Amino acid sequence: MTKANTAEQMLARWRGVPFTSVNVKDGFWRPRLDVMRQVTVRACLDKCEETGRIANFAKAAGLMEGEFQGIYFDDSDVYKVLEGAAYLLMSERDAELEAEVDRIVDLIAAAQEEDGYLCTYFTLTAPEKKWTDMEKHEMYCGGHLMEAAVAYFEATGKRKLLDTACRLADHYDRTFGPGKRHWVEGHEEIELALVKLYRATGEERYWKLALWLLEERGHGHGVGAIWDRADWGPAYCQDDVPVREIAEVKGHAVRAMYLYSAMTDVVHASGDPAYVGALHRVWAHTVERNMYVTGGIGPSRHNEGFTHDYDLPNDSAYCETCAAIAMAFWNHRMNLLFGDAKYADIVERELYNGALAGISLSGDKFFYVNPLASEGHHHRVAWFDCSCCPTNLVRFLPSIGQYVCAVSEDGIVVNQYMNGTCRIERPEGKSGIRLTTETEYPWHGAIRLTVAPDREESFRIRLRIPGWCRGYRVSVCGAPARAAVANGYIGIERVWSAGDTIELELDMPVNVVRARPEVAANRGRIAFQRGPIVYCAEQADNAHLTYDAFAVSPHVPFEVVEQPDKLGGIRELAGADADGRRLTLVPYYAWDNREPGFMQVWLREADCRALYMY
Repeated sequence: MTKANTAEQMLARWRGVPFTSVNVKDGFWRPRLDVMRQVTVRACLDKCEETGRIANFAKAAGLMEGEFQGIYFDDSDVYKVLEGAAYLLMSERDAELEAEVDRIVDLIAAAQEEDGYLCTYFTLTAPEKKWTDMEKHEMYCGGHLMEAAVAYFEATGKRKLLDTACRLADHYDRTFGPGKRHWVEGHEEIELALVKLYRATGEERYWKLALWLLEERGHGHGVGAIWDRADWGPAYCQDDVPVREIAEVKGHAVRAMYLYSAMTDVVHASGDPAYVGALHRVWAHTVERNMYVTGGIGPSRHNEGFTHDYDLPNDSAYCETCAAIAMAFWNHRMNLLFGDAKYADIVERELYNGALAGISLSGDKFFYVNPLASEGHHHRVAWFDCSCCPTNLVRFLPSIGQYVCAVSEDGIVVNQYMNGTCRIERPEGKSGIRLTTETEYPWHGAIRLTVAPDREESFRIRLRIPGWCRGYRVSVCGAPARAAVANGYIGIERVWSAGDTIELELDMPVNVVRARPEVAANRGRIAFQRGPIVYCAEQADNAHLTYDAFAVSPHVPFEVVEQPDKLGGIRELAGADADGRRLTLVPYYAWDNREPGFMQVWLREADCRALYMY
């Protein structure tokens, strides 16, 4: 067997379960999705209107007078909000929201040029300069249009936006490719969007164009502002080496994660393992040397990305919200491709920490930057000139149901634990399954699953045992079951009948976390995590303490206190510092929702005996 064939044998190529098949009734997530529907999506639509982002399409279509307003990539914000609105419409139709989306779709379609080109900045500002600067986000904006178009078609069955996206993709395909023009898009996104468009339309040209765009990188074709800057250069946008030779994460964090997502998608679509080695190498380098305990990535404001290994400062951490979301995108794809729970562990870390911190509990204020320490001067705001993070949250959170389950060759996989129901369609000839989950996760580790296949049938159910979990118990139909962990899952295979149950109990103590010793910023410091939730000390609960002037023992007996009326309903940790003074910790995602004050994740350690390392 050749090396390539061996690698191909290792590909799981699981199939994702669309979030439209998942009804989330979760006490943790349902209120957030309601706020997203009632507040966030409408607030972002209003901001896109106020800032001229939507009007740019009307101007480009000749429907109104005026010059382009904003930044050259602002079209993408409109597309991302439409994608999020589509996800919300999939779960609950809203005539008013749908009518507003239809109005904007009409403007987008009208702004498209006869040859399929669509980017309002160039149409209005410099039509003669199209396709001259690879940093100008022309294909980046187009990729977000494609993702929005697929989502809106799936939500409503309406083709207008999808047809617009296909015409744009066809324009790209006529202009670029073998024997045509070279192109290296400065900000990746188009590559994964083309794969998504292929899956919606069945048009293989689209994923093959994505592959061609990936193969363009690292061969000296890049031209534009990035490549002309000595302090950035091609590594900033992952154009320094051919993608199959990538060994280290570099440059802009969001761009890197979108690139790796696309590489994973192409392997999944084609079955060709050419990128597998690079994906394994760069994943290990990212997670083991360049990721914060919150799942945040990219410590540097200068390049919105990476510097050198183990450079993980706390108060100056950049950790862009979009980067945390992109980490979830990539790791979800890695999980489907390789069938390993360690990738779903990262998705969970982003869901409950790195990404969720980006939005206020009220749903109308946002973090672009997510430090792990603050003296009290860092706060969420309603909008940014570059508002990629609010609009990315709008499309990310309403689609969280897609991360719950997957379909394997021999059964189903449960990756995330959320209260609700899931309808799983298995390959032709095999029974469909309705799975009902009852849990108070992430606050409690008790999970009850009720299995209802369309007919009695033998198949395997894999349940993820999170990496933070040190002990678990499982029973099937009330009888204790023995199941070993393989690739982070316990697998239970039997003939399943409607009404069969699995009960999984995950031990959920307060864990003391230490960084690797190479992380200079965290030497002599510890953090605390319970279940998937990373905790922090916030001044609102600890006014008697001074920022970074207290220490805590790793042996402090924290009490888990239910606080249903605090910060949207949390479990706080109540203990004491090394001097016996009261110390209260709250979930990191919930900080800066009260009066201003200091915040710290990594606390000074009063005792140096190691217990746990993330």
